[in-house]
This record gives sequence, structure tokens and C-alpha cells, in this order.
Amino acid sequence: MSSGPLEPAAPFSCRESSERMGDSAGFVLAGGESSRMGRDKALLSFDGRPLIASAISIMREAGLPVSIAGARSPALAEFAPVIEDSGPGLGPLAGICAAMASTSAKYSVFLPVDLPLLPSSLIVYLLHKARIAGHAAIVPTVNGFAETFPVVLNRAILPMLKAELEAGRYGCFSAFQAAASALNQPISTVAVELLAQSGHVNHPLGLSPLRWLLNLNHIADVTRAEGLIAKRIA
Repeated sequence: MSSGPLEPAAPFSCRESSERMGDSAGFVLAGGESSRMGRDKALLSFDGRPLIASAISIMREAGLPVSIAGARSPALAEFAPVIEDSGPGLGPLAGICAAMASTSAKYSVFLPVDLPLLPSSLIVYLLHKARIAGHAAIVPTVNGFAETFPVVLNRAILPMLKAELEAGRYGCFSAFQAAASALNQPISTVAVELLAQSGHVNHPLGLSPLRWLLNLNHIADVTRAEGLIAKRIA
């Protein structure tokens, strides 16, 4: 995996950056079982609105057209267009492949429905880096650990991702690695801590980068995240 040096910080508009390029599409992954939560996460209320609405808002603030990948609940179609999985029980990789096949965009951005604290400017920066270097796949790291999502994927790796899916290898990160390797690339990474320190990415509530990728897998996670927001607003 690689992470290039950061250029000097330069302010730019989230919306203008993506809308001007017109080469990218955003997808919210909402097809999980939500077994640890005990209910459909996508419709769970967080900070006064469903998680699916928060995820869609993050993408739209980044200037991306948004669809929902792998939705299980018909109610989600009220929030954005839904791209159905290619087959049931194949995990998020199936939703990713179906979503990428549904668009001609060069870059597809995938965000799980359970990351409501993520700043939209992180999405914009990942896209910015992908465009500059033509990365096959680019993800953030936290404390040196590469996260699987959010991820920006180049359309060139779609055939390789489909091959992984058809071979019964459903792990997303390993599929990204295999696809990038087929193009003689590593997965590119960017440390969120460095982005914050350099001023490239800022959280609108001033949350620490260590909080940006907090997954809401349990009710306790929801309570914790809402507490972080309330503390910052106060």
C-alpha cells in the first residue's frame, strides 16, 4: 500500500470539485444484515434523521450524484435510486459490482450507511488524489490501519472485482487488493491524521480524525456518536 506526500493545503469547494469534473458517482452501501444492531441500520434514527439520509447528505455535500447499492428495504427507494445486488447473500462486493456496472463514471465512491460522522471533504480529497494519480483504489487509514471504506474505485478494475465475486471470494478489501495488483498497483492510502494536520480536510464540528470513521454497529455506538455531536455543539 502507498500514500504519497501531501501537497500544501489549498482550499477548494467540495461541490465544485466533483460537479465540475462530472466523472464520478456516489453509492451508499445499505444491503447488510444489520445483525449486530438488531434492526435495519439504514432506517435507524441518528441525530434526528435516518442513517440513510445522513449518508446521502455526505455524498451530496461532496458534489456527487447518489444511489443506494444493495438496499433490502423497499422504503429506501424514497431517499435515492436503488441499485439491486446481482445476487442475494453475496455481501457488499456484489453491491459494489452492480453499482459500478450501472454507471459510466470513471470513479465510483462507496460509503457504508453506518459512518455518519465522516466529513464530506474526506470524500472530495480521496477523489482528488485518485484523479491526479489514476489510482485503481484509494482508502483512508487511521492509526496506520487501512480502512475498507470509504473507497474510491477506478472503473478499470470492475472486471477484476467481478472475477473475485464469481470465484466466491467475497471480501471487499482483498478484492480491491487483487484488482489493483492486476494493474500493477498497490491500494493507495491516505492517513486521515495527516489530512487534518495539513488542513486539507476538516470536520464541520471539529471532531478528531479518530472519530470520523466510527462505525455504528450497536445501539451503544449510536449513543456514543450522538454524545460526541452533542458535546461539540454545546
